[in-house]
Amino acid sequence: MNSIPFSAIGFDLDGTLLDTFRDLGAAVNHALVLGGFDAVSVESSKDLIGGGAKVMLARAVDAQGGLPEDEFKRLYKAMLAYYADHNAVHTEPYPGVREGLAQLARQGVAMAVVTNKFEAFARQILTQLDLIDQFQAVIGGDSMGKGPDGQFLAKPHPAPVLAARAALGGGTFAFLGDSSFDVRAAKAAGVPVIAAAYGYCDVPPHELGADGVIDSFGALIPALQKLVPAS
Repeated sequence: MNSIPFSAIGFDLDGTLLDTFRDLGAAVNHALVLGGFDAVSVESSKDLIGGGAKVMLARAVDAQGGLPEDEFKRLYKAMLAYYADHNAVHTEPYPGVREGLAQLARQGVAMAVVTNKFEAFARQILTQLDLIDQFQAVIGGDSMGKGPDGQFLAKPHPAPVLAARAALGGGTFAFLGDSSFDVRAAKAAGVPVIAAAYGYCDVPPHELGADGVIDSFGALIPALQKLVPAS
């Protein structure tokens, strides 16, 4: 029996389900060094996660003077190639994630991942960590295609969240994420959202504007029980 008032849950990936910053930081540094820039502290990569790999690299490059667009594209492609081969070296689920997902599955809750990471990378990592079977849908930053401006329809755009909700049956739906991208996307989609304070929050978690805040994944179900589904 489902003990929460939601038939489906959407999850951000980086900083919410998985602690990924070490592998992402290594990929950023690979590209930076290739471009003649100084490597950055891998720990600092936590501050760059949220908008996707391209935003991560752009912020790191801009902090050191920037690059012409064609040269940046070359480094970005190098970063993606490196990450494709090294995306689950240090990445691991946060404490309580495996148990929490299993508990939700036992209660019949449908689940999806909604990430700004490319869908292929997300599926690859979840498969390597033996978590892919918990999710009925995986929607990446490139899954929704591009908008009129030529940019991918990724969070904070509501399209990925709405697509996840539809893929899971269109019933009562809530979202869990750790960044302003997540909260803005969920709010724009009209669904309740909980902030993961243990993640890579780009804004202090209690200032994100979420409907609830949790300090560990194990606190998710009690937090969901307190939320009111969108009408």
